[in-house]
Amino acid sequence: MTPAQSDGSANSVGPAATVQFGRHAPAGHVLVHLSDTHLLAGGAALGGRYDVEANLAVTLAAVERTGVRPDALVFTGDLTDLGEPDAYLRLREAVEPVAERLGAPVVWVAGNHDERDAMRAGLFGGAPSQEPVTGVWDLSGLRLVALDSTVPGWHHGEVDADQRAWLRDVLAEPAPHGTILALHHPPIPSHVPLFDILELREQDALAETIAGTDVRAILAGHLHYSTTGTFAGIPVSVASATCYTMNLQRPPQAVNGMDAGQAFQLVHVYDDVVTHTVVPVVEAPTGDYFSDEWIASMAQLSPQERLEAFSRKR
Repeated sequence: MTPAQSDGSANSVGPAATVQFGRHAPAGHVLVHLSDTHLLAGGAALGGRYDVEANLAVTLAAVERTGVRPDALVFTGDLTDLGEPDAYLRLREAVEPVAERLGAPVVWVAGNHDERDAMRAGLFGGAPSQEPVTGVWDLSGLRLVALDSTVPGWHHGEVDADQRAWLRDVLAEPAPHGTILALHHPPIPSHVPLFDILELREQDALAETIAGTDVRAILAGHLHYSTTGTFAGIPVSVASATCYTMNLQRPPQAVNGMDAGQAFQLVHVYDDVVTHTVVPVVEAPTGDYFSDEWIASMAQLSPQERLEAFSRKR
């Protein structure tokens, strides 16, 4: 995987982008976290029913509507469903123009439905190899590390001993703004029983590897629904899928996919905290109470004047 660097451009737009309305200054870094696109060759529908390319296009359009200029677009695995070369090419054709318009590098993370040889060829133009697909990005002082939790020929996950040793070396020197890890299999439990069969193994060894380091957050996918937890004291955030999601209104043992609820996440990295915001993809009528003009007027007020104008009950 070829690392890329951010150009250091602003990561948000609008009159409120540089105004500190409360105790926290605007986030120093913003990532867009997407997962589980599951594209197929020829634009085929997944399972004969899910138009995964259309769903990805709608998701990317929603990303652009946020107005965010992210430091990176991070895709946490299952980029394709069968590891087909054409599916990777189609993914690049869909994502790269958006990334170029946003001025952001794309971080591709391998998932259990991906194939390392085809992924290297289709996304990076590299030679075939069964070595883990890993990478390190310096995003204006924020370090992003992509791990490969795939086990060739299997759907469960593991970060093997060699990769853990590599990660230990990477983390030996702290980054100015800390490190975020991205991998496919989340190191947290799922309340959907069958996912436990396909969980990340050797979690204790991974926990030992990152203990005492500057890792601030872990991004993952795999589950097809958004959830959060902690691993070795580090927050873990799982992004929902773009292709289809789990219908969690059903009992856990009966959970199946539905063509609804697609979402991505905005990861805001502040000096002292990292937040993960789920952004639904669906478009819906919105009440325009907070117009650009209103926000600009608030930005001109003093903190006490803003409190009087917006906090006091009328």
